[in-house]
Amino acid sequence: MSKVFKFGENVPGYNIPVLNEREIRAAAGILFLMMFITIITVVTKGNFTPLKFAVVIFLVDIVIRVFVNPKFSPTLIIGRLIVRNQTPEYVGAKQKKFAWIIGVILALTMFIFLVVVNSFSPITGIICLICLIFLFFESAFGICIGCKMYSLIYKEKAQYCPGEVCEVKDRQEIQKTSWTQLLIVLAFAAFIFLTITLFKENFSKKPFDLFGLEKHEQPK
Repeated sequence: MSKVFKFGENVPGYNIPVLNEREIRAAAGILFLMMFITIITVVTKGNFTPLKFAVVIFLVDIVIRVFVNPKFSPTLIIGRLIVRNQTPEYVGAKQKKFAWIIGVILALTMFIFLVVVNSFSPITGIICLICLIFLFFESAFGICIGCKMYSLIYKEKAQYCPGEVCEVKDRQEIQKTSWTQLLIVLAFAAFIFLTITLFKENFSKKPFDLFGLEKHEQPK
């Protein structure tokens, strides 16, 4: 039973249980895509059914991670298959468990309001947004926001963080950002703002058929 109900793997060279960050990021990407598509379906079509299924999948998956074993989580299994040819990047299991407990609370709240009570409100909207932010930062940047919260709440320092961010060290030259690069980002933002301002009316209008092809289509 100890092999079934377990959190983290014992890997030679690591003094605490660890998890593979690469498969965690892959699983976060899968969940983000699922949640994003179903939320867009709600916004554009007013159809809550896909989102309800997504919430159930999200809740069951993350409950398995926290209360049974991460290695039995369906999305983590799929993530492991996807990145199986990549060298593992090990991270401390303790801070991941804390982050996923937050996920359980969010998913359970969504399940109660959206599926059990069958209601929507600013509460469900805010929770969806928080989930998307957490999943996006994990999958796109390898930043675990819940793990950051673990370090703030608990006095003990987290070990084996993604990208070795827990270790105090100087940035390498390729990681440094110059003032010129920052100015380019600001100029890019200003360009986008100016473009939107100048072409605001054109953006809101439906494009016309340049070659008049729609006129020649036969009615069905």
